Amino acid sequence: TARDEQLRILRKLNSAEAFESFLQTKFVGQKRFSLEGGESTIAALDAIINTASENNVEEVVIGMAHRGRLNVLANIMGKTYEQIFSEFEGIQPTETMGDGDVKYHLGFDAQIEMGENQKIDLKLVPNPSHLEAVNPVVQGFARAKADVVYGSEYDSILPILIHGDAAIAGQGIVAETFTMSQLNGYRIGGLIHFIINNQIGFTTSPQYSRSAPYSSEIGKIVQSPIFHVNGDDPEACVRVARLAFEYRQEFNKDVVIDMICYRRRGHNEGDEPSFTQPLMYKLIDAKRSTRKLYTEALIGRGDITVEEAEEVLRDYQQQLEGVFTAVHNTEPESDPN
Repeated sequence: TARDEQLRILRKLNSAEAFESFLQTKFVGQKRFSLEGGESTIAALDAIINTASENNVEEVVIGMAHRGRLNVLANIMGKTYEQIFSEFEGIQPTETMGDGDVKYHLGFDAQIEMGENQKIDLKLVPNPSHLEAVNPVVQGFARAKADVVYGSEYDSILPILIHGDAAIAGQGIVAETFTMSQLNGYRIGGLIHFIINNQIGFTTSPQYSRSAPYSSEIGKIVQSPIFHVNGDDPEACVRVARLAFEYRQEFNKDVVIDMICYRRRGHNEGDEPSFTQPLMYKLIDAKRSTRKLYTEALIGRGDITVEEAEEVLRDYQQQLEGVFTAVHNTEPESDPN
C-alpha cells in the first residue's frame, strides 16, 4: 500500500541520516565521504533492488566511488555495523592493506532476503581512487556472469553505476563505456546510471567544470532517457528509480537518473567548504535535511503521526549506540609491557 511504501522510504532515510550523524559524532576527523544531502540515494537504490527481485532478477552488481559507499554497505548491502565500525577503529585482524582511505575502496558480497522464499545476490565491486575506472569492471563482470551463469539472459543480472556529477562529466572512460554499450562484444542489456548530483566537484562549481548544462548529457551518446529528479523529494526519486528499472528491462539499454541534491560537508569531512563556496554553504547550513522535510510532509498530509516518526528514528539510534558499545567492547586490551 501507499502507506507501507511511505514508511519504507522514511525508514531508509532515517537509516541513512542516522548512520552519517553517528559516524560524524563518534569518529570526528575521519574521512568517510558522507552521503549527507543525498540520502534519497538509499531509498532509490532500495526501490530498484526491491523491484528487481519482484521481477526475477537474480543478481545486482553495483559500482560506485567513495561518496556514500559506507552508507550503501550498511543500509543496502547489509554489511554489519560491527564490521564497519571495527574497520574505523582499525581493529579488524584481517586488515592488511594499511590505513588511509582503504575502506572506501573495499567491495562486498551479500545475499538479501526480499520476502518469503525470495533472495537476491548483491555485489559491490571494489574500485581504485580513479573514480569512474570501476565502470568497465562492472560491465565486464556483468557480461561474464550473464554469459556463463545465466545463459546470456541479461535480464537476470542488473548492473548499476553510481556517479558523482563532476566525475561523470569529467572522466573520458564514461564516454568510452557508453559508446561501446550497444556493441555485440560488450552489450550487457543496459545498465542504470545513478548520478548523486551535489552540484560541486571537490571545490569546483559546474560552470567551471563542463560545457554542457547537465552532467548527465553524456547519456545522449546512446539516446538514453535521462530523468532529472529532486533529491529532497524521496517519493519522486523512488518513482523514477522504478521507471528506470522497467525501461532497462524492457529495452535493454542504458538509462540515467540525475538526482539533484547537495553535499552537506566538505569533500571528505576534513575540508571546510565555506572557504571556497561561502554563499552556497550559507544556504546549505540553513537547510533542513531530506529526512526532516519528508517527515514534515508526511505529518502535514496526515499520512503518519509525530509519535510514529519519532519512534522510527529512536529505534534506529538505539541500535547504532548498541553496536558502537559492542565494537568498543571487542577492542584488544593494550599490553601493559
